[in-house]
Amino acid sequence: MNLHELKPTPGSRRKPTRKGQGIGSGLGKTAGRGHKGQKARSGGGVRPGFEGGQMPLQRRMPKRGFTNAPFKKEIITVNLDKLNRFENGTEVTPEILLETKVIRKIRDGVKILGEGNLEKTLTIKAHAFSKSALEKIEAAGGKAEVI
Repeated sequence: MNLHELKPTPGSRRKPTRKGQGIGSGLGKTAGRGHKGQKARSGGGVRPGFEGGQMPLQRRMPKRGFTNAPFKKEIITVNLDKLNRFENGTEVTPEILLETKVIRKIRDGVKILGEGNLEKTLTIKAHAFSKSALEKIEAAGGKAEVI
């Protein structure tokens, strides 16, 4: 058997049903929607979660806790091993990280985390540092400055 001789198994591919194409199709006239009613109309039906006027499950469940969604801070994190791509003595800022595509957005700030090892001596400027990141940066002979 060659690649150009491949065919689907007979009966494995079924033609899609064409609704409303006459009584012989099996789904003619009302096209499987039944007679009248809300679901038979065009644009008919109810929104997700609607229970016919009964109090929906979403509203019956007790609400707990607090959501700070509109005011939440989105901090972008960068691990130390990602900073090994820079030359020795480079001053690494969030703008440089953005240009070199280490990060995609700055958002509310950049935090440097201590995952991996830093093999270069760098001056890193960021909005926040983890304790392990600070230790590793200083151990490699670099400086960490909070913006």
